[in-house]
Amino acid sequence: MNYLDALENQSLYIFREAFNKIDKLAMLWSIGKDSNVLLWLARKAFLGHVPFPLVHIDTSYKMPEMIAFRDRMAKEWNLNLIVGQNKAALAAGMGPEKGRVVCCGALKTEGLKQTIAAQGFTGVFAGIRRDEEGTRAKERVFSPRGEHAEWDFRDQPPEFWDQFKTDFAPGTHLRIHPILHWTELDIWRYIRRENIPVVDLYFAKDGRRYRSLGCAPCTGTVASTAATIDDIIAELETTKISERSGRAQDKESEDAFERLRVEGYM
Repeated sequence: MNYLDALENQSLYIFREAFNKIDKLAMLWSIGKDSNVLLWLARKAFLGHVPFPLVHIDTSYKMPEMIAFRDRMAKEWNLNLIVGQNKAALAAGMGPEKGRVVCCGALKTEGLKQTIAAQGFTGVFAGIRRDEEGTRAKERVFSPRGEHAEWDFRDQPPEFWDQFKTDFAPGTHLRIHPILHWTELDIWRYIRRENIPVVDLYFAKDGRRYRSLGCAPCTGTVASTAATIDDIIAELETTKISERSGRAQDKESEDAFERLRVEGYM
């Protein structure tokens, strides 16, 4: 067994443990590379079937290539897809010109909270990784949320030696993070090994590519000549540029991303 097998096995265990313990589950699907690996692992964990809905929070600002990929994969893999949207905020004119953190809070965080409340989900899988951003490094695999989905990063259960607390008081909402222990390089090496489909925006055109995907007005490209998965892996083995360097909302203030996550951001 190699290290990718070990990563995969732990993620499959987390999926199955959550499915056994939590009544009403869903999985967030942002259409990015991590989400697609998460979806691939879910299909492996349950023998080709995903026994819970996928939730995509559509801000209406996503890149058209991402929406086309979402709709194509949902059809090809027969996925139960729920598209959530904060329609009231959009009708009121919410957009990045109001402030990127304000916009993310309204269209992503509130859109997610509304969808969770409407569907009655008690647990949600999310494809975040510790190495992606400092705030996410504070997360737990099984992370309890407050009454209004808020995250108290100062009061999270210990998970020493991969021993996970999965028994919580009735009514507790959980976020479950099956790939929290993976790195960006692990993700791309696994995509190569498993031949997992990804949006082609990740591959360089005219000397630039997207390293992280989000809303079009707030997501920039990085200089790159990586036009294949092998090229991307070789690039990541030597780069000093952070993965989210192209995400404008992270730069609005020093603690912008932490404030978003405390309020329930995915």
